[in-house]
Amino acid sequence: MDFADISNRGLVMLGCGKMGSAMLEGWLNNGLPARAVHVIDPNPSDWLRATGVAINADLPADPAVLMVAVKPQMMQAALPQVARFGGGGTLVLSVAAGTPIAAYEAAFGPATRIIRSMPNTPAAIGKGITAIIGNDAATSADLALAETLLSAIGQVVRLETEDQIDAVTGLSGSGPAYVFHLIDTLAAAGVAEGLPEALAMQLAKATVAGAGALAEAAAETPEQLRINVTSPNGTTQAGLAVLMHPETGLPPLIRATVAAATNRSRELKG
Repeated sequence: MDFADISNRGLVMLGCGKMGSAMLEGWLNNGLPARAVHVIDPNPSDWLRATGVAINADLPADPAVLMVAVKPQMMQAALPQVARFGGGGTLVLSVAAGTPIAAYEAAFGPATRIIRSMPNTPAAIGKGITAIIGNDAATSADLALAETLLSAIGQVVRLETEDQIDAVTGLSGSGPAYVFHLIDTLAAAGVAEGLPEALAMQLAKATVAGAGALAEAAAETPEQLRINVTSPNGTTQAGLAVLMHPETGLPPLIRATVAAATNRSRELKG
């Protein structure tokens, strides 16, 4: 990663919880000097204190990046602390859920370069996927810098419009919870068929993790991978006949699940 500008001008993190810590760890491991990072956090973790970054200290006058990583309910109180960075040379990069670009433009001014992102929880182990969208003031170089920073926690994709964030929230933002529930239900089904609980859970976790890794690594589509392991009149086909039922199976259930989460994301914008 090229951190030259950030190393010289500094990076300010407004909030450094689990997501912020995951990003910071990735940056430090990839060569960003700790002295370049300035964190504002009322409850810094022991891990954060041990990194050598500046915590709740004087901030640089013109940092290259301001990373906003506070919880939505804390946003109104937190943003005035850094409002002075608006309208200048600082890129505002948000990883906070639920706060639209318009809210940042109101706080920092419409001329401020702002990029909003939507990461998901696997970012905590560097396996996340984050969607980004910039305001009119953000440049292609700003988007490239955001991709570089956010790649510390996984893959990064660009959106065409900010409205697409609601669908991203419904699919990948909330999606890990759907998968965790799938693991639980797979394990419970194994127990119902006679397996010990611990073994059923181990099998379920490894099956979901392995299938996901294979889907990412393989050249074939997920549909083709499914076909590859489905022998005619075999066990997998028997299971899929239930799972793929057009009325009672997984397709309508997942469609309704993602739609419900997406619609709720739209509602929360007010």
